[in-house]
Amino acid sequence: MSFAYAMAAASPSSLLLPTPQTLSRPLLNGRLPSPPATRRAPSLPFWSPTRDPRRFAASSSPAPSAVEGNPKLDAETGGRSAKDKEEGLREQRVVLPTNESSEKLLRIRHTCAHVMAMAVQRLFPGSKVTIGPWIDNGFYYDFDMEPLTDKDLKRIKKEMDRIINRNLPLIREEVSREEAQTRIMAVNEPYKLKILESIEEEPITIYHIGNEWWDLCAGPHVDSTGHIDKKAVELESVAGAYWRGDVNKPMLQRIYGTAWETEEQLKAYIHLKEEAKRRDHRRLGQDLDLFSIQEDAGGGLVFWHPKGAMVRHIIEDSWKKIHLQHGYDLLYTPHVAKADLWKVSGHLDFYKENMYDQMNIEDELYQLRPMNCPYHILLYKRKLHSYRDLPMRVAELGTVYRYELSGSLHGLFRVRGFTQDDAHIFCLDDQIKNEIRGVLDLTEEILLQFGFMKYEVNLSTRPEKFVGTDDIWEKATAALRDALDDKGWAYQIDEGGGAFYGPKIDLKIEDALGRKWQCSTVDFNLPERFDISYVDSNAEKRRPIMIHRAVLGSLERFFGVLIEHYAGDFPLWISPIQARVLPVTDTEVKYCTEVVSKLNSIGIRAEVCYGERLPKLIRNAEKQKVPLMAVVGPKEVETQMVTVRSRFGGELGMMTIDEFIARIQFAVSNRTSL
Repeated sequence: MSFAYAMAAASPSSLLLPTPQTLSRPLLNGRLPSPPATRRAPSLPFWSPTRDPRRFAASSSPAPSAVEGNPKLDAETGGRSAKDKEEGLREQRVVLPTNESSEKLLRIRHTCAHVMAMAVQRLFPGSKVTIGPWIDNGFYYDFDMEPLTDKDLKRIKKEMDRIINRNLPLIREEVSREEAQTRIMAVNEPYKLKILESIEEEPITIYHIGNEWWDLCAGPHVDSTGHIDKKAVELESVAGAYWRGDVNKPMLQRIYGTAWETEEQLKAYIHLKEEAKRRDHRRLGQDLDLFSIQEDAGGGLVFWHPKGAMVRHIIEDSWKKIHLQHGYDLLYTPHVAKADLWKVSGHLDFYKENMYDQMNIEDELYQLRPMNCPYHILLYKRKLHSYRDLPMRVAELGTVYRYELSGSLHGLFRVRGFTQDDAHIFCLDDQIKNEIRGVLDLTEEILLQFGFMKYEVNLSTRPEKFVGTDDIWEKATAALRDALDDKGWAYQIDEGGGAFYGPKIDLKIEDALGRKWQCSTVDFNLPERFDISYVDSNAEKRRPIMIHRAVLGSLERFFGVLIEHYAGDFPLWISPIQARVLPVTDTEVKYCTEVVSKLNSIGIRAEVCYGERLPKLIRNAEKQKVPLMAVVGPKEVETQMVTVRSRFGGELGMMTIDEFIARIQFAVSNRTSL
């Protein structure tokens, strides 16, 4: 069974991908969906798969922030040598298309899923097929069968190659529901019967590979298996996945594969994947001693180590400073509340599956908060407001708790407890556009300082299940659209992708490898459920508009993205340790300690390390990605100086402590390297 029908059978929680990615939009009646609506070009660099296929330029070194402005580094090549840059330019000639930019690629991947299923059933008689969609970088298929090994994957790939070599035609057939059911029962495929029940449209379509294998499918496919370059296909891994994402249903074997138009594209993708592995925040988090997940405490619960906590402190401090400058008031609210609060907010009706069980406290039911929004509304309601008080902007770094299946947990990207940077704006109708524009400006300012300059913007509209009136939804959607147009950002329309309580703007940031990460959100909450109001100029009570927004998303997820974007090589201003002072011998330790004390006293994060030979101390500092090293020998002690070495700038020579401090302060203030 393939993609369009697969979506009717699979829940989002069943899509356990090896790396954070999303499924492409399903096909409807065997046709590609219409391209999303777009607007004029944005004010910032913007990558769109419909206009510019992704170019591969994986760096072997961390990409510095585009706003750091170090002339010795290049944002595309990560500060590599001239030879490496030349190789990088050759890499850039390899274009990695996407499912959205290349229908040919989408058809290849879809057909590869079918070819793989055919190969599996030939090699493992009795295996049952379920669903097999294409995904961002390839395809997968779920089978009910005995566990597979890496050796099995090699056998399956060889069988796929034989099928591809035979150049078998892909034949589309339309049948009645009754005929489809008869055929499915004849081949004893129980999962297909379940899938057939979930298909609403008719006629039912079937795709054949020659006259030897068939599956329920809405298409599209290549004309024949010979249109697939077998050297551009690779089976990557096998994993367990519950049928329809339900832990109470059978565990299936999910085989992941990748497919491209050419062998050259596959090699480029493999190189990109290797670079992503090198940047994996879970490995770097351990190597750099930034964070951990302590299983004794429970999965999905993050422990911030001192170095990681320092980066978080810097992020939070910067976040608070910018919000105060933009007229926000800061809040702190409880982590639990009475269950009745979540009934009023609508969360128990629309979000219950993501919430933890209720607690009985003195015969009253309480619940851990999954969101911060109701708390901010309660604070607004504590007194009567005049129209002169609006707009009112409040913001909080509030920790929330959401239930996730253990199999879906993924480092910092998918956790059970996290801190959301939530804010709410209570305003008048005629203030909506300016307030949303202000949110977009604030978002741009925050993301730019962390080096993120490329965004993908989506305007998500009303879903099938929603609260509120059509009039409110139309007004809110129009306000978001007007603000985006005024900002000049290009965006796509995600029909039906809004939250149950309102339309939203979703912003994905692009990292150094060209991957996109969901971070910022702007949406509307519905104040009617809490009956909040203000008094207008005629002394009458009116309903305010309530805008909700998050810029970083969760601090945990953003930190994970930041680690992978810089490969752990953080810019000087957010590096947990900015300078490490290294004595040549133990004789210089006393002076080194004095230097570190002076640096620390003015807010520079420095430490002294000794007890090893100098070459090893330098290697350790390099491995820990410390931006600056200050080496101290007898000459430096005598002249009261240090010899400075920068990870980005190389040898900087001897300088006085005051000069060292001044250069660090200038670099930090201007977000540059030393």
